[in-house]
Amino acid sequence: MTVRCFLSLLPVCLCTSVSAQESLPADSIVVEDTQFRPQQLILPAALITVGAFGVENGWLCSLKEDMREDFQDLRGDCRFRADDKLQYLPVIANVGLGLTGVRSHHPLRERIAATATAYATMGVLVNATKYAVKEKRPDSEKRNSFPSGHTATAFMGAELVREEYGNGWGAGAYAFATGIAFLRLYNDRHWLNDVIAGAGMGILSARIGYWLLPWERRLLGWKKRATRNEVQGTRNAQSHDAPVMVLVPTYNPELQAPMLCFAASF
Repeated sequence: MTVRCFLSLLPVCLCTSVSAQESLPADSIVVEDTQFRPQQLILPAALITVGAFGVENGWLCSLKEDMREDFQDLRGDCRFRADDKLQYLPVIANVGLGLTGVRSHHPLRERIAATATAYATMGVLVNATKYAVKEKRPDSEKRNSFPSGHTATAFMGAELVREEYGNGWGAGAYAFATGIAFLRLYNDRHWLNDVIAGAGMGILSARIGYWLLPWERRLLGWKKRATRNEVQGTRNAQSHDAPVMVLVPTYNPELQAPMLCFAASF
């Protein structure tokens, strides 16, 4: 496995992570989309499982050693430590994009609540796993390499952005998060399986943040948001109840005169 192979994973990551969402007209009601669906577990579970196999599996261990050598050749003596700060950018974007005029699915207080819940969940998952697995870091004797917390933070933020602002913004956030994972390997701070599992834990944490949002809303006494089904039902009722009137210009060949045809349904 070479660095070129890692770069080839970027479009795969974007295609599998940025799932299809129902698009809504610009003037529609802001909708609630926090219902748990089992299929939402498939991607994060797959990433975490593959990452976990890389801790002890002989073939995957050989693979990550080869990738580390490739990154060492690419890096030389040049390191780029910006990932320590940039990891938080997708999280900040989830809270702040709505303040710049980008249409969000939830108001600011709910974005903050979902982000805080996701971050707390991610912290517990990542740190508990680090202390349980005790994988040695590639650049030191510390045994807290698996999974990558930086990658988990970035992918958690990317999934929050996707859930909140849609697939367009989500694709950009996921590309950025993949760049953070790349830097963790480039700077020799993590193994390949660490960033794979970190991505899975980040995505799972973000989804837990939104799954728990209705419960938090009830606890804090916030007004319930409309669901997608309720929005569609309102539209259907409006389309069925509202009278429809049509006025069409036409021409009568027998009378050789223009006419207006009027039709109405109530």
